[in-house]
Amino acid sequence: MKVLMTEYLRIDLDTEQWECRVCDHTIGTAAKGYKEGMLVYNRDPREIHPPILDPEKYRFTFSPDPEWVRILEYYCPHCGTMVETEYAIPGHPPLHDMEPDLPALRAQWAKREEVKEPVVGPAVVPDQGHNH
Repeated sequence: MKVLMTEYLRIDLDTEQWECRVCDHTIGTAAKGYKEGMLVYNRDPREIHPPILDPEKYRFTFSPDPEWVRILEYYCPHCGTMVETEYAIPGHPPLHDMEPDLPALRAQWAKREEVKEPVVGPAVVPDQGHNH
């Protein structure tokens, strides 16, 4: 059985592997963090948040200082889908954001049907006007 974990990740409980939901690529063991099996792009934060003020004239430009912050983008190594992005402190390890309890997941899903696509709620009703 495969369990949807995020928009782009699932866990195959039979093989205990992380998988990409876009291309079905096996990323790595679910006993470890999925980020270990991803391609990582260590972005200069100034590429994402360019200076508002001229850096030649001002010390503080409203752009993150790359000595204080880094932006890590994680991509599926097979299809290139961006799976996660995080702001991190340079020199610190990546954030460990999910540690699934595989036996608990297996027990939880033992009597359920596999969900292949996320369940979507009802369509939003268009605004009918505001009446009190």
